[in-house]
Amino acid sequence: MTTVGQSVTAAHADDIVFDVDNVTLRFGGVTSLNAVSLQMHRGEILAVIGPNGAGKTSLFNSLTGVYTPQEGSIMLSGRAGDPPISVLGMPTHKVNRLGVARTFQNIRLFPALTALENVKVGVETRQKSGPVAAMLGMPWQRREERESTASAYALLRRVGLERRGNDLASSLAYGEQRRLEIARALGTSPGVILLDEPAAGTNPAEKRELAGLIKSINIDDRIGVLLIEHDMKLVMTVADRIVVLNFGQKIAEGSPEQIQRDPAVVAAYLGTSTEQATEQAAQQPDVQLIEVASDEVEGEAP
Repeated sequence: MTTVGQSVTAAHADDIVFDVDNVTLRFGGVTSLNAVSLQMHRGEILAVIGPNGAGKTSLFNSLTGVYTPQEGSIMLSGRAGDPPISVLGMPTHKVNRLGVARTFQNIRLFPALTALENVKVGVETRQKSGPVAAMLGMPWQRREERESTASAYALLRRVGLERRGNDLASSLAYGEQRRLEIARALGTSPGVILLDEPAAGTNPAEKRELAGLIKSINIDDRIGVLLIEHDMKLVMTVADRIVVLNFGQKIAEGSPEQIQRDPAVVAAYLGTSTEQATEQAAQQPDVQLIEVASDEVEGEAP
């Protein structure tokens, strides 16, 4: 049976969101990314995995304008129908306006603001009123303020935090802060969202909620998801495709089933030879998936 996520991916196989071609990123004598190429299709969940130091976050930073690679090209079509445009070296705020939102490995909320105010920061990046209109209380600014508050409350409900809107972000549990950061990113109305280790520090119940949220964002909101994650259960549960990096190079790409049996991937994680990894890959059991309740995400289509 074909899942909705797989159907969306197949339907947009020729609609490319990110087209990364031979990207190389160096810091002095250290090569963080070495001729990395990949494509992300519209509507899919693409996971990027690899051991620590493999270059995953460097890839995210290159895609979002934090780093400027010395070689290669990065083309983006952030929202459906947008023409591809080079974002190599583009400032991060301009990349965001093109339809790219992201969360970070280390949570970057505004701890002294409430959960509602944090989400409004994301929502108001799409508004046109400036500080002068706010000081003068212009009618269109007041209207945008009401709209941003309503949108922020809706996003809090979207991530299950509707009762925490007036609480300071610093008072939320760690898993709730992760979901709040996702809500803020969604407030920018992205076509694709980049999640950098969203399950880090969460417990099994929070991981289950997170898996359902990621699949729902992808299926219900039709937002592409580019995911960095070390939790293999989560990756195998939500990802349509997986790209594997090791020492800055892409060593494998394929479906979750293909990746967990790939000798090069097993060798990278275990530090063994390819021959030993081939034997271990044939013997190892399948990764257990996270059970996502049907009321959390519509998971299948004929």
